[in-house]
Amino acid sequence: LQACLRSYQSLLCTDISHFNVDECGAPEKIVGCKLLPVKSKNGKFIFSELEKHIIRKGDQHFSQCKALSLTQPTEYGTIYTWEEMQALKDFATSNDLFIHMDGARLANAAASLNCSFKDLTKDIDILSFGGAKNGLLAGEMVIVRNPNLCEGLKFMRKQSLQLPSKTRFFAAPFLRYFKNQLWREIAGHENTMAQYLHEELQKIPGVHITQKTEANAIFAQLPQRVIKPLRKKFFFYVWDEKTFEVRLMTSFDTQKEHINQFTDELKNLMES
Repeated sequence: LQACLRSYQSLLCTDISHFNVDECGAPEKIVGCKLLPVKSKNGKFIFSELEKHIIRKGDQHFSQCKALSLTQPTEYGTIYTWEEMQALKDFATSNDLFIHMDGARLANAAASLNCSFKDLTKDIDILSFGGAKNGLLAGEMVIVRNPNLCEGLKFMRKQSLQLPSKTRFFAAPFLRYFKNQLWREIAGHENTMAQYLHEELQKIPGVHITQKTEANAIFAQLPQRVIKPLRKKFFFYVWDEKTFEVRLMTSFDTQKEHINQFTDELKNLMES
């Protein structure tokens, strides 16, 4: 964001984006910019709501909108279609906005859409590419597709305390990850396990799946009484404490027997 924005400028992001709800105010503190949370549906921007924020251009009293951030897959595990992606790009171009992509789980989107990373990030100005969420021990990559945003980037990185002295050790797992399409094998496995979990949960009366399962995340509403005892044996997040919607994630090492153990325990708790 520091590469894209000045302190008097603002960023469009969804109301449930990581930037808005899970970064402890870091964008406002570190970048000094203003976030403009936009209403979303199934994790995606509502286009009619986006347009409402393009106002007061050139007005010195108003933070000037300069960038748009999208998450692929979204925080709800849904995936922007090619048509939706193109519509967002057209919107950004027509309003002179940079596009940032949160790609913490980009591999899952590429595997789901059966495309390459290059296809998925075409016309994106800058993106964060996930390592930790894709089985690597640590590390994320910042990839700049717009050469106009490169100036000063190495200084921003250092100033933000993001220059580890042993960078080569962060690079090594990425090299292995990309070799022989290992990333696609991992992401494909995660997505397949998520579909299996989705199917098994559908068989349990009282469980309501709230979102499409398009990557490696499943969102479902569970009865409040089963959540605490279930979490004693299986870790997961309660996404919405008002509706008891939970987020269930599959990873590179998830196996069917793990899912069967989880759903068997859930069935027992539902029936008891």
